[in-house]
Amino acid sequence: MSAAPLSLEGIHKSFGTKPVLRGLDAEVQAGEIFSIVGPSGAGKTTALRLLDLLDSPDAGRITFHGKSYPIRSPESLAQRRRMVLVMQNPTVFRATAFENVAYGLWLRGVPDAELRGRVFAGLDFVGLLEAAKESAEKLSGGEQQRIAFARAAVLNPEILLLDEFTANLDPFNVRLLEQSILRYRHETGCTVVIVTHNLFQAKRLADRVALLLDGRFVEVAPAADFFEHPVRPETRAFLSGEMAY
Repeated sequence: MSAAPLSLEGIHKSFGTKPVLRGLDAEVQAGEIFSIVGPSGAGKTTALRLLDLLDSPDAGRITFHGKSYPIRSPESLAQRRRMVLVMQNPTVFRATAFENVAYGLWLRGVPDAELRGRVFAGLDFVGLLEAAKESAEKLSGGEQQRIAFARAAVLNPEILLLDEFTANLDPFNVRLLEQSILRYRHETGCTVVIVTHNLFQAKRLADRVALLLDGRFVEVAPAADFFEHPVRPETRAFLSGEMAY
C-alpha cells in the first residue's frame, strides 16, 4: 500500500513561549477534501503554513508520499511546486486578470501557446473569461478570489491548500467557489485541505473533518459522522456553540 500523499506526525510548533501545535497527527488521503475547523487561535493557519513548507515544525515530521523535506532545500521547492496555498485575502498584481492567472505559468517557463490555453481555460472555469483584459485590481473582492483560485488551478497542483478562502464573500461568490472546488477535485483527483470557520461549508464540501483544539486534532471523522454523531464532548460543545469561536 502506498503512503498517504500528506501526513502529519507529532507536529509541535511554538512562537516564542506560546505553544500553538502540541502533537498534531493526521493522514490526508489521495483525492479527498479534508477540512480543519476549530476556534480562532487554535493554530489552523499555522498548520497550513507548515503543510505548504513555508515554515518548519519545532518537532515532528510532515511527509508527502512517505518522504519529508528540509525547508528551503531544493527538494522542498520541488514539492512546493506540486502544491498551492490560497489565502483568505487574495493577492492580485497591477495587471490584467489574464496576466494574474498566467503568473505562475510564466515563472515555470510554460510555452506561450500552452500558457494561453491554460489561462483562458482557468478564467472560464471560474466564470471570468470575459474579464481577461480587465485590471484585476478593479474587480470585486469575490472576483479577485476567483482569480486567485484560477491562478492556483492552472498550475495543476497535486495538493490544494485553502485558508478561509471564502470568508467575507457574498453568497454568489461563495457558491461559485465551492462549486469550483468540487468540480476541480472531480476532474483532477486533487487532494484538498480546507481551513474554514464556516461549519456549513465544511459540511457541504468535506469528505472528512478534523477539529483542532488545544494544539491537537481531538476528533477526525467522516463529515456525516462528525456533524451528526460526534464522539468527543469537545466536538459536541463546538458544534452546539457552547465553545466560543
